Amino acid sequence: MTQNLGKRMWKGRWGYFFILPALIPFLIFTVYPLVHGIWLSFLNAGVNRDRWRFIGLDNYIRLFTKDQAFLIGIKNTFLFVFAVVPTAMIITLFIAVIIYPLSQKTQTFFRVAFYMPVVSSGVILAMVWNVIFSREFGLLNGTLEALGIFNLFNIEKIGWLAQTETALLSLSIVIISWSLGQPLILFLAGLASIPTELYEAARLDGATGWQQFIGITLPLLRPTVLFVLVTLTIAVFQVFVVVLLMTLGGPANATQTIVFRLYESAFRFFKFGYASAMAVVLMIIIGTISAFQFFVLDRDT
Repeated sequence: MTQNLGKRMWKGRWGYFFILPALIPFLIFTVYPLVHGIWLSFLNAGVNRDRWRFIGLDNYIRLFTKDQAFLIGIKNTFLFVFAVVPTAMIITLFIAVIIYPLSQKTQTFFRVAFYMPVVSSGVILAMVWNVIFSREFGLLNGTLEALGIFNLFNIEKIGWLAQTETALLSLSIVIISWSLGQPLILFLAGLASIPTELYEAARLDGATGWQQFIGITLPLLRPTVLFVLVTLTIAVFQVFVVVLLMTLGGPANATQTIVFRLYESAFRFFKFGYASAMAVVLMIIIGTISAFQFFVLDRDT
C-alpha cells in the first residue's frame, strides 16, 4: 500500500512541482495558522509568550459555563444567519427571475447596481447607514415623521441602533443590503445555463409560469443555490465589520456576535488562547452546518 502510494506520488512529481506556487502560500497562510490556532486554544496564552502554559479544555469549559457574552454572541450570530441568508436568497432569486428576460444592457445595469456595495468600503457603507439610522437626524426617522407614523401611533423618534429591541434588526437590514450583489450575479449565470427548450416544451404542455419555476428553474438551479447558500452562510457567520463600526456589540450585548467577541478577547483583553478557542468553536459550527447543507442539497435525487 505504502509502496504503491510512493510510486504514484513519484509518477506525478511534476504535477506537484507545478502546484507549488499555490501550495506553498496555502500551507503558510492557511494550514499553519489553522493548526497553530487549534494548538493555541489549549493554552493560557497572553502577550508574554514565556508565561504561556497548557490548560487543556479549560478555555472551552469557560466559554460555555462562564462567558455569558459569548453565549449571547452565538445566539445573535444564528439570528443574523436565519434573518439574512433566507431573505437575501429569496430577494436575489426573485430579482434574477424578473430581470433575466430583459435585455443584456438592462441586466448589466442591475448587476452593477446590486454589486456596488460588495466592492465598496465597509467603513463608508457603515457611515451611510449610521446616518440613516440616526435618532435625531436620520433619514429613516425623518421619513417616518414626514409620513405621520410617529403621530399616528403616538410614539417618539426611535434610536434604531441604541435600543435592544431594534438594534439587531437594524444590523440585519444593513447586512442584507450589501449581501445581494454576488447571489444575484450567480443566479443570473445559473439561469443562463438552463436550456430555453425546456421552457418552450413546458409552455406547449400548458404549464404556468409558477409551474415552470417549480418544475424547471429551481431543480436546475440547485447547484447554484447550494453554492450561494453555503458561501452566504459562512460570510454571515463571520459578520464583524458592521458590528465594530456601528454598535460595538451593544446595546447590552444585543448585537454581540462570535467574531466580535473573539476580536475583543484577542485584541482588547489579549487572551489569545481564549480567543483561539472561540475560533475553533466557530469553525466547528460552520463546518457542521456546511456539511449538512451539502448533504441535503448536493444529491442526485
